[in-house]
Amino acid sequence: MKDQTRRKYTLHLGDFVLDLGDQTKIMGIINVTPDSFSQDGCLQSSVDKTITSAERKARRMVRDGADILDIGGESTRPGARRVSVKDEIKRVVPLITRLSKKIAVPISVDTYKTEVAKHALDAGAVIVNNIMGNPPDTALLKMVKRYNAAVVLMHIKGTPRTMQKNIDYADLIGEIRESLGIAIEKCLEIGINSDRIIIDPGIGFGKTVEDNLQIINRLSAFNSLKKPLLMGTSRKSFIGKVLNQTDASRRLTGTISTVCASILRGAHIVRVHDVKEMKQTALITDAILNKN
Repeated sequence: MKDQTRRKYTLHLGDFVLDLGDQTKIMGIINVTPDSFSQDGCLQSSVDKTITSAERKARRMVRDGADILDIGGESTRPGARRVSVKDEIKRVVPLITRLSKKIAVPISVDTYKTEVAKHALDAGAVIVNNIMGNPPDTALLKMVKRYNAAVVLMHIKGTPRTMQKNIDYADLIGEIRESLGIAIEKCLEIGINSDRIIIDPGIGFGKTVEDNLQIINRLSAFNSLKKPLLMGTSRKSFIGKVLNQTDASRRLTGTISTVCASILRGAHIVRVHDVKEMKQTALITDAILNKN
C-alpha cells in the first residue's frame, strides 16, 4: 500500500497552480542582504548591480529545478537588526519587478511588513513568506487576500533578535501545532482561501538543536492541520552544531540529510540555498516515497 505520510494538496499562488504531494517543490532562496548567515547575499553597491547579480542567480536556480523563488531583503538570523521599510522595499521590489516579467515561476517575498508586502505584490510576487506567522498581522493578511496571493505562516517564538534566548517549551510539537492552527483560523476568518495557506514549523526560530531535530522527526504530527508543509533547514546552525561545522557554506551534506528526512516525514516544499543538489535529493526521495 502506498505511503500516505505526505498528503496531496492543490496550491493556488496568484494565477499559478501547484499540485503538491507526489513531487517535492523546491523554493530557491535569494537574499538581497549584506549580512545573510549563509554568506550568499546578493546586495551590491548599486541597484543595477544588485539586480544583475540576483537575476543571474535566479535564472541558474530555475535551470537547476527551482519551482518557487523566495526573495528577502532583511536578514532574520539570530540577533539580526531590523531593516527599515524603505530600505527593504529598495532591496527587493526592483528585483521582483524584473523577475516577475522574465521568469515563469511563482515569486515569494520573505517579509513580515505589510507595506513591503504591498509593494512586492504590486511588483509581481504571489506569496508572502511571513516569519512572524503566529499570530500573523491582520493588515498583512488582508493584503494577501486583496491580491489573491498565498501566505506562509511560520512559527517563531519571540523575534529574530530575541528568539534564541530562554527557549522553553512544555510541549514542543503541541505548542507549535496549536499556534499554527490559530493562525490558520485567522486567515480563514479574514477570507483567505484554504488553498492559499502554507505552514512552516520554523526550524531555528526560537528552537534548540534538539527541538529542530524533534520537529523534523515528528513532522507528520502537523498533518492534522490539513495544510501543505514548508521546511527551511538549509545551512542552518543546528546542522553546524551536529557536524561541528561553523562555516554555513560547508553544510551541504547535512542539509541534504535534513531535506531527505523532511520529505519522508511529509514536507511538500523545501526552502534551500543549493537548488541543484536539493532537486536531486528530492527526486530520489520522492521516488522512494512514492514507490508502491
